[in-house]
Amino acid sequence: MAGRRRGARAGRGWDAAPPRAAAQPAGDREPAEHAREICLRQLAVRPRTRAELTTALRRNEIPDEVIAQILDRYTEVGLIDDEAFAQAWVTSRHHGKGLSRRALASELRQRGVDDDCAAAALDELDPGTEAATARALVDRKLRSARGDAQSLFRRLVGMLARKGYPASVAFAVVKEALADRDAAIEDLDPAEWVD
Repeated sequence: MAGRRRGARAGRGWDAAPPRAAAQPAGDREPAEHAREICLRQLAVRPRTRAELTTALRRNEIPDEVIAQILDRYTEVGLIDDEAFAQAWVTSRHHGKGLSRRALASELRQRGVDDDCAAAALDELDPGTEAATARALVDRKLRSARGDAQSLFRRLVGMLARKGYPASVAFAVVKEALADRDAAIEDLDPAEWVD
């Protein structure tokens, strides 16, 4: 296989992953110690909800009473905060990916955020903010989009639908953006472009 290094130095160069400590079998450790390690590894990657950590701990066969004890302590010291997680998730995914309230609510539900926390986080997205974000997405796509008006309309509405926008919002935003674009094209005077 080309590209693979062989020999005594294989995997020990500057590009090699750091060596992992020998894993101690779970049976030789205290369940609470093992649970803390799992939680800290999970939280080192990104913030997690209590439900996500519970799932990870159950997958590793940690007893339920140990799970409750460890997660209660981590919640107490602020390492687990579902409300802060939901706020950050909504802000990040709405501004970064342009996702709608409906899509964000579904993602929060999948991560185990309870309905009250999700609703509080989603309250920052009013219909005006959502429509403005949809319009920004459409405007960005229109800059490089090619094709006739019908195919553009379908593609843009489809993009907004995949991001969770209701059909009424998607149709209105795309229709308005295409009308604005066509009006701007009609306003161009070809004589201005000729030297």
